[in-house]
Amino acid sequence: MSLRFHEIAEGDHRLLNPFSEEKFDLLARICRLAAGQRVLDLACGKGEMLARWAERYGVSGTGVDLSEVFAEAARARAAELGVAERVTIEQGDAGAYRAEPAAYDVVACIGATWIGGGLAGTLELMRPALAPGGLLLVGEPFWHEAPPPGAYESIGAGPEDYVELVGTLDRFEAAGCELVEMVLGDLDEWDRYAASQWLTVDDYLTAHPDDPEAAELRAWSAHARRSYLAYTRRYCGWGVFVLRVR
Repeated sequence: MSLRFHEIAEGDHRLLNPFSEEKFDLLARICRLAAGQRVLDLACGKGEMLARWAERYGVSGTGVDLSEVFAEAARARAAELGVAERVTIEQGDAGAYRAEPAAYDVVACIGATWIGGGLAGTLELMRPALAPGGLLLVGEPFWHEAPPPGAYESIGAGPEDYVELVGTLDRFEAAGCELVEMVLGDLDEWDRYAASQWLTVDDYLTAHPDDPEAAELRAWSAHARRSYLAYTRRYCGWGVFVLRVR
């Protein structure tokens, strides 16, 4: 979908993935965050993870996101939580961003491995910024089981894009990374992420009936709803994987 549709559909989300706030807090505890550490978040969305971790744990960090709308929301959230002096948000292509080498204790890309053309390429983008002994956080879909052929086109992912969990482990190991923890989303979190977008889009279209892309947006939302109910909810899982470089 277009970036604009993405911005509209996720307009009411703080966390732009099928993950609860409680699980993001759990992820922070797993990372053993401490004051003075630095976090890099590639494709940071509205910056909720960075801003909240800065407020609660005293970390500092940098977020990069392609969307100007989301980047502005991330800056506003950092200001709201009183951490704007420790959180820098860059608007631009996260796949082209070149961070200070070996400067970050945690390097994250949560649900956006398209920035490197897939999981392996994104891990290669992330590794140079990671300090020795640091953690990589990758949010990535996986198949619960192989979906039927019609699912791939509907979901917008080919059979080679994602694999089952053990295959995801194989991909991490092939990239020279060791899986040391993980936090997986559940069906209720998928529902809250996906279904809430249908209402958000419908509310937007009701308020903006003359939007020149209204018909296209409505068709996109209808397709997303049907695809989710037919395929994504059953076959596709999602989680954040915690990695160390070996």
